[in-house]
Amino acid sequence: MPDLPNLDHYWMPFTANRQFKAMPRLFKAAKGNYYTTIDDRVILDGTAGLWCVAGGHGREEIASAVAHQLRTLDYAPAFQNSHPLAFEAAERLAQYMPAGLDRIFFTNSGSESVETALKIALAYHRINGNPLRNKLIGRERGYHGVNFGGIAVGGIAGNRKAFGNGLAGVDHIRHPLDISRNAFTRSIPADGGIALANEFEQRITTLHDPATIAALIIEPIQGSAGVILPPAGYLKRLREICDKYGILLIFDEVITGFGRLGTQFAADYFDVTPDILTCAKGLTNGAVPMGAVAVKREIHDVFMHNSPAGAIELPHGYTYTAHPIACAAAIAMLAIFADEKLEDRAASLSAYFEQAAHSLLDVPFVKDIRNVGLVAGIELEPTPEQPGARAFATYLKCYEMGVLIRYTGDIIAISPPLTIEKHEIDKIFSCIAAALTNIAADGDAGLDATRYLKNEQLWAAHQQEIKSQQTALEHAI
Repeated sequence: MPDLPNLDHYWMPFTANRQFKAMPRLFKAAKGNYYTTIDDRVILDGTAGLWCVAGGHGREEIASAVAHQLRTLDYAPAFQNSHPLAFEAAERLAQYMPAGLDRIFFTNSGSESVETALKIALAYHRINGNPLRNKLIGRERGYHGVNFGGIAVGGIAGNRKAFGNGLAGVDHIRHPLDISRNAFTRSIPADGGIALANEFEQRITTLHDPATIAALIIEPIQGSAGVILPPAGYLKRLREICDKYGILLIFDEVITGFGRLGTQFAADYFDVTPDILTCAKGLTNGAVPMGAVAVKREIHDVFMHNSPAGAIELPHGYTYTAHPIACAAAIAMLAIFADEKLEDRAASLSAYFEQAAHSLLDVPFVKDIRNVGLVAGIELEPTPEQPGARAFATYLKCYEMGVLIRYTGDIIAISPPLTIEKHEIDKIFSCIAAALTNIAADGDAGLDATRYLKNEQLWAAHQQEIKSQQTALEHAI
């Protein structure tokens, strides 16, 4: 029986902690497209970690770069000082970005990237002589991280309701998911995009003076809400409306960046260039926390030209902005993209991935399948009194069967490393099919989480037994 760490002290993020600690799912190693669990089981990574391990696990190039940097310069202050790798990483990332987005501000996560982008947008209008442009527009079911700005412009109510009043001056437009019209569409839905984008102009300009809106922030593809795809023409029309009214367009590409759609960014895939683009995750292959905000040069230059000489143009930043270790990891990862053409690899696999995803069409409980590039969302029929229970049971069963998937509500999301092989794609979707078929055969009992991962439950019970014995011994002494 593997020894478990003491599970008491770590408060886990976005996790039902009590439930997890009753059946702990712990990885001890990873290589290529696979994790190794604490009991030496091999688990195929169907989610690229948390959307971030684009190049596969255990990249020696990144490990070597990070190790060398740790021994050379472990930290340098980010305020009023810097180090050469910060500028090299910014230059390389600027070259990777869509044309024009060549001014880079480094952060430590996607959440910080969003906060930075929102602050840049507000400060830009103010320094440009338009201080009344102070409203921010997000989108229903949007996910923009977990800081106060991000949850304000985000459109997932559950991420906000526990924290009371958040950022003021925020509104939302409708999300583009329309299952009644577009269920089981392969890739981007063909219809409804222009009308839906026009609704932004109709609704927002009716409710708000457009001259008071600073920015619209959207995910080109809404990932955390369950792979919601924009219909054809939708993003281009939003770009036109923003241009018409002087509203900055921000693309949150924390999930869609770095090859996920078979292009460098979703902006490239949809041929729409935002004014500001946020990224993170794949920037360092998930090896070191890092994010970035890419800004059009003309926006950056307004700060440089309109600030007094010697002034701090943007009073914003973090202790770990452009951390030397993160910069080393980012440079190494961008070199991997250049050498291995991972975006092209993703594009070449997208048709096969699509076919595999849509093979689930007649599997029990499958309500919709959405896909583009190497990302798919499988929406399940909900259980009336147990929302999310079916997807959670599917996740547990797949884990038992050796495949890691991600679930959000009643939606299963698949986003494997871009190094995935065809036989591994087959394994992911065949495992989901088998899990759902098993759950359907078991009826209501199939939704009982305690039916799954008996070993993990045994480990947790054993740990509690040891603790009880220790407590009894301490009391006896």
